[in-house]
Amino acid sequence: MEQKLIDQLNEWHEVDEHQRIIDSLSQIPDEERDYESISLLARAYNNLGLYKEALYQFDKISEAGKQDSLWHYRVGFALYHLKRYEEAAQAFNRSDQLEPGVKSTEYFLRTSTHKAKKQKNEEHRLAKKQAYFELGGSAAKESPFSDMFLTDFWEDSGYARTSYQSEPPTDELIASIEKELCYKLPSSYIHLMKHQNGGVPKNTYFPTQEPTSWAEDHIAITGIMGIGREKSYSLGGDLGSPFMIEEWGYPDIGVVICDCPSAGHDVVMLDYRACGKAGEPEVVHVDQEDDYEITFLADNFEEFIKGLVSEEQYDTSEEDKEEALDKVAHGKFSPLLEELCTPVTEVEQVEQKIRSICTRIVEKKGHFSFHADELSYVMYDVQFWLYTKSYPDTSRDQYAAAYQNIIAFGGEFGQGGYGPSFITDWLDHRIEEGRIVQNHGTIRFTNAFAKEVINKLNEG
Repeated sequence: MEQKLIDQLNEWHEVDEHQRIIDSLSQIPDEERDYESISLLARAYNNLGLYKEALYQFDKISEAGKQDSLWHYRVGFALYHLKRYEEAAQAFNRSDQLEPGVKSTEYFLRTSTHKAKKQKNEEHRLAKKQAYFELGGSAAKESPFSDMFLTDFWEDSGYARTSYQSEPPTDELIASIEKELCYKLPSSYIHLMKHQNGGVPKNTYFPTQEPTSWAEDHIAITGIMGIGREKSYSLGGDLGSPFMIEEWGYPDIGVVICDCPSAGHDVVMLDYRACGKAGEPEVVHVDQEDDYEITFLADNFEEFIKGLVSEEQYDTSEEDKEEALDKVAHGKFSPLLEELCTPVTEVEQVEQKIRSICTRIVEKKGHFSFHADELSYVMYDVQFWLYTKSYPDTSRDQYAAAYQNIIAFGGEFGQGGYGPSFITDWLDHRIEEGRIVQNHGTIRFTNAFAKEVINKLNEG
């Protein structure tokens, strides 16, 4: 493939014009495409989320790609997003063998291996549960909650009454909602709703055996949806179960019954996969932030409700904050961050200025992480300025790959992870503002904005 075309494709890649790459390469007859052109075509499909199409292209060059770590990484990336985790882990493992020490490869290898194990366990558990129901087993109970339990279950608040709580459901309304949802609601759920139809419980945390995007050992709910349509957070409401499945893309495995503090990015669902639409469903957590990963919570709704605990059991915020403050004050910088700070003359004691800004972040959040807030944007700016000062010919891809080695996975002075979308959103925002300019594939701050970043650093 001609170098001029390669440069053009890479420029389009830098500005997320992936469809143009596909359109351009698709004009080349199949028999004339070489290894590189097919690799770039498959990469573009990956970037558009067309993972099956990407794998089809990668398969064409599988023999030539056997010793190419990047080929294995990109194949693993497609398999990972198709939830073929065991195969993805194999691909990332081979990429790691061919080119050890690549942080992104190590991350996906670790995550794929974990997800493959969890996926296999989940399939085994569901198969056992399905067999149990097929043999006539039942998880239903007649009178699940005592009056004493119900008296002390709900939190009374204006918010709960406005957003969740409706009049007790009639049998006609229950039948209507079940018909709309195409699932029979558990008797324990109906029993609870007839006592109070939706609301916020006093205990909103539930222990888990596996980590989620929320925490290592628990999830949290905001409220329990009632049976009805008039309240936003009711099963048939404008933010109810059909909305979350149809608009947010949650899996059609049952009924969304609880929203969570993430404002839509994770939910609790009744899961009917094992029992069928008229059976007694399990309760699961579904994590939109982690590709809709499903985590088992309880065998039935009653078990879930009785397993809710107070948030006080998991309140380690003060200890976490003290640990984070010590980390940003004394943690050793990553080798790359040390390298980038060494030639800086525009800012005196630049290392201490960085620690000062990160201390303010921890003081405000209680933990060391960058998101989409003002101080996080300052640190995105600082890292980009430091990196492009030392590496002025940086492309978007090169910076995205290097970013994780500055602070995100920085060891002692690090966060142990990051959300890639926050970085790309920041980049897009700065480009739209005109504060980052692109020229023949390279990206840099304007001189005026670089001075602003230096001033903010000097202020600490």
